[in-house]
Amino acid sequence: MINLRLSDLQSKKIINIVSGSNFGNIVDVIIDDKGKIDSLLIDQGKSIFSLNRESDSMIEWSQIVKIGEDVILIKKD
Repeated sequence: MINLRLSDLQSKKIINIVSGSNFGNIVDVIIDDKGKIDSLLIDQGKSIFSLNRESDSMIEWSQIVKIGEDVILIKKD
């Protein structure tokens, strides 16, 4: 079992392996009724401090391919 803090996840770059681009920054997580992470809330704006929530996107936990030391690799079309 891997123990991660939200702050650990927020410091990692999110790379989409389909496009090869930086997908955005993690601003929050959605937890299911069993206490497990269901999805990540991503700000696709330029800054993690953006107040415009319209640019937010969701990444389901199942779309995560690998969590590395510096990056999170996702597969999202």
